[in-house]
Amino acid sequence: MVSFFICLALLIGGYFVYGKIVENTFSPDDRETPAVRINDGVDYVVMPQWKLFLVQLLNIAGLGPIFGAMQGALWGPVVFLWITFGTIFAGGVHDYFSGMLSERNDGASISEVCGIYLGNVMKNVMRVFSVVLLVMVGTVFAVGPAGLIVTLFKNGGVTGIVTSTEFWLWIILAYYFIATFISIDKIIGRIYPLFGICLIVMAVGVIIGIFTHSEFTIPEIWSNFRNMHPDGKPIWSFMFITVACGAISGFHSTQSPLMARCMKSEKQGHFVFYGAMVAEGVIALIWAAAGCAIYKVTGGLSTGLNEVLAGGQSAAIYDVCIKTMGSVGVALAMIGVIVCPITSGDTAFRSARLVLADWFKIDQDKLQKRLVLCVPLLAVGAFVGHLDYAIVWRYFSWTNQTLAMIVLWTASMYLFREKKNYWITAVPATFMSAVSMTYFFCASECLNLGTTVAYPVGIILAAVFLGIFIHATRKPFNGANA
Repeated sequence: MVSFFICLALLIGGYFVYGKIVENTFSPDDRETPAVRINDGVDYVVMPQWKLFLVQLLNIAGLGPIFGAMQGALWGPVVFLWITFGTIFAGGVHDYFSGMLSERNDGASISEVCGIYLGNVMKNVMRVFSVVLLVMVGTVFAVGPAGLIVTLFKNGGVTGIVTSTEFWLWIILAYYFIATFISIDKIIGRIYPLFGICLIVMAVGVIIGIFTHSEFTIPEIWSNFRNMHPDGKPIWSFMFITVACGAISGFHSTQSPLMARCMKSEKQGHFVFYGAMVAEGVIALIWAAAGCAIYKVTGGLSTGLNEVLAGGQSAAIYDVCIKTMGSVGVALAMIGVIVCPITSGDTAFRSARLVLADWFKIDQDKLQKRLVLCVPLLAVGAFVGHLDYAIVWRYFSWTNQTLAMIVLWTASMYLFREKKNYWITAVPATFMSAVSMTYFFCASECLNLGTTVAYPVGIILAAVFLGIFIHATRKPFNGANA
C-alpha cells in the first residue's frame, strides 16, 4: 500500500505547495467581488467559505471521481499516477483559473471568459460546447439514478409505476426544473453542503474498509507498471479520457462560475477551487485503489473488476460499499449513487441557463426570464435522456476533456497579457491537447483511425497548438483591447 500513501501525500502536499504557487501567479487581491457588487439574490449571493467549498466539490464531483476512477482501475495501479499528477498540475490549475477568471469578469460563464481572451470565434465554439456538454451531463446524471431506484424497488418485491425508469426520469427532471431557476441559496446553498460531506464520508469509509479487511491489498505501482485492461485498450490516451473528474475535467469550468458569483473575497479561491479539485482527486484515488484491491486479477488483467463494471456503474459502486462497509455501506451507497449525481445534474442545467443568459444577454433577475431558458433546456434534456446511455457517456468524455484543453489555453493567454508565468497553464494545455486530439483520431466513436495514425497526429497537433500560442505571444499586445 506504499504507492497509495505516497500518492495521497503528494495530493495533500500539492494543495499547500503547488496550489500556493498557482495562487501567487494569479495574485488575488482585495477588490470588491461580483457577489458583493452585483448581488441579485438569485445567482449572485454571498455564501460562507466552507459552503462554497462543499458545494463546489459536490457540483464538480457527482459520480465522476467514483465511477471514472473505477473504470480507470481497469488499467491497474498505473492510474494512481494520472490521478495524482493530473490533479496537482492540470486539474487544480484548470479549476482555479476557470473560477478566478470568471470572478474577475463579473462571474461570466466560461464561454464568455474564453471569448475575452481567445476571441469571438472561440467564444461561439465554447458557447455551443458548453451547452451541449452541460445538457449531456445533466441527462447522464438523471438516467443513472433513475435506473438504480427502479432496481431497488424491484429487488424489494414492489410493483407498479415506481418500477418504471420513465417515471423516475421525469421526477428527476421535474426537480431539475425547480432547482435550475430558483435562488442558489434556497436549495443548493442549504442542503448540498450536507451531501458534499456524505461524499467525503463514503470515500473515507471505503478506504477504512480496505485497511480493515486483510483479504484486500492495494497493489504497488512498481510491481504492476503495465497495461492491465482486459480488452487491451491502450493507456494513451484512453485512460486519460476515462478518468476525467478525478484528474482534470472541463465540466468543472462550467461549474466554477456558480461559486465565483458567491465569493466574498478573491483570496477564497485557493481553498474553494484548487482545494475542491484536490479533495476530488483524493476521492478518486480511494475509489481507484478499491477497484485495484478488491477484485481478482487473472493473467495480469483486471478481469474481476471488468465483470463487476459490466453490471453497470450503480451496481459496481454498491458492490464496493457492501464489501468494504457492510450494511452501513448500503445507506452511503444509496446517497452516493442517487443523490450525488442528481445534485451535479441540476447544477449542470443551472450552468447551461447562465451560459445561454450570457450568450443572448437575458437578465436573470425576473422569474419569467429564467423560465424562458429553463423550459427548452429541460425539454432537450428529456429527449437526450431517451438516447443510448453508453453513447451519450462516450461523447461526453471527449467533449469534456476538449473543453478542459480550451480553458487552459484561455488561462495561458490571460497570463501572457498580464505578463505572468504562462507556462504554468501552457504545459498542461499542450498535454491535454495531445490527449484530446489522440483520442479523437483513435476512438471508435470518433474517427477510429487506430493508434498508428492517432499517436503521431495527436502529438503533432498538440505541438501546433503550442506553436500558435507562442507565435501569439511574440506579437505586441495592446491592453486596451483586452
